[in-house]
Amino acid sequence: MIKKICLFILLLLPALLKAQNKLPDNMFLRKLPNGLDVLVIEDNSVPLATIMITCKNGAYTETPEFNGLSHLYEHMFFKANKEYHSADDFLQRVSELGMKFNGSTSFENVNYYFTLPSSNLSEGLDFMNSAIRYPKFDPKEMAKENEVVDAEFQQDESDPGYALSNAMDHHMWGSLYSRKNSLGDHQVIRSATPAMMDSIKNKYYFPNNCLLTVAGDVKHDDIFRRVQNIYGSWKPSGFDPFKKWPIPEFKPLKKTDYFVVESGLSRVPLVLMEWEGPDTRHDVHSTYAADVFSFIVNQNSSKFSKALLQSGLALQVEISYLTLSHTGPITLEIVPNPAKIKECIAEVKRQLNLMDSEDYFTDEQIAIARRKLGIERTMEKEVTSDFTQAMSFWWASTTIDYYTGYVDNLNTITRADLQEYVRKYIKNQPYCAGMLISPDLKAQLHPEEFFTASN
Repeated sequence: MIKKICLFILLLLPALLKAQNKLPDNMFLRKLPNGLDVLVIEDNSVPLATIMITCKNGAYTETPEFNGLSHLYEHMFFKANKEYHSADDFLQRVSELGMKFNGSTSFENVNYYFTLPSSNLSEGLDFMNSAIRYPKFDPKEMAKENEVVDAEFQQDESDPGYALSNAMDHHMWGSLYSRKNSLGDHQVIRSATPAMMDSIKNKYYFPNNCLLTVAGDVKHDDIFRRVQNIYGSWKPSGFDPFKKWPIPEFKPLKKTDYFVVESGLSRVPLVLMEWEGPDTRHDVHSTYAADVFSFIVNQNSSKFSKALLQSGLALQVEISYLTLSHTGPITLEIVPNPAKIKECIAEVKRQLNLMDSEDYFTDEQIAIARRKLGIERTMEKEVTSDFTQAMSFWWASTTIDYYTGYVDNLNTITRADLQEYVRKYIKNQPYCAGMLISPDLKAQLHPEEFFTASN
């Protein structure tokens, strides 16, 4: 175990740690001298604590040769390390500490968490320290995980919608497809080596690129001292990984692109339309407008829903926007009435041209959207172990300040903001549109005659 720092350093700790403003009363954020962000969320309702490490890694860091390896790294995290010499030793310690553990890999972050009785918190912090700083990447264990991760990939491929979403990613992102593909490439996953895992670690797994969240039945002053004792000797990288290995900018679409994907797995046709939306580096304000816009459009009372669902042209419609630091996509998903596909597509295009109209949204719809989105943010806090996931996402793709100021900024969104968002990112902007359809239905309907950009 790392030796405790001297009392003198402990007394100086508040001065060494940088505070963040505007946090809720039960949340505390500090930055250690080595660059590690530490977030403490106090919730003493039950004697449990969650320890989560989040790293700015994921699909957006992956070249084609590494596509899928952020996810494989996630699996190897829960294996042998310097303190626990085999996966069995690791799992034995998990059992001794009464832990529940898991991890997740997304576009812009990878996180790992342990939830355990708060009485075992010190041991849990030590356990996380061993896993994050000293992974072993045992070749035999890795050979097993190569197959496990690839099998998860194959399971996703069995979903009828996978063929369409994967084709959409190729059409949307072109040569940068790997940067938006969290699942990866079969050959890359199955042939990955421990040296490739070390390469990822030596690029991204440093304290100045990580967030440590400790949440639950804890006291923030106590946690900051414990964390400094254990993680203070974790050496920073000495470089900014995103300056040394910059994330390439996604090129704007030059023209609208329609395509059809045939699949015998498809029982009903499915249509996806996708635009390049705002990101949190260049147009933060539009990310709030995107959320309000999507909420309104998805309500049964919206003009869009009435035109498509209540008319019987579609069985399901949903529009969404994903907040990211690098080009968040705007996605419209439509399950058209199989008997009225042509009419459904025509109506969708008509609605897209109306979305910036002065009367497309009512004042009441805008007010309700802002209020209910604010309520959703409040409800995220209900289960602390789940809330840590939400906070890790905001930290990686925006900032903690984005979360704390979310409701206030949401309440500034006006009709003019929604119109500007539509005009800037949706109406008359290039997009990709794909249709998933069975071979029999395709032969019957000939979608290439009406599912085009020109109609």
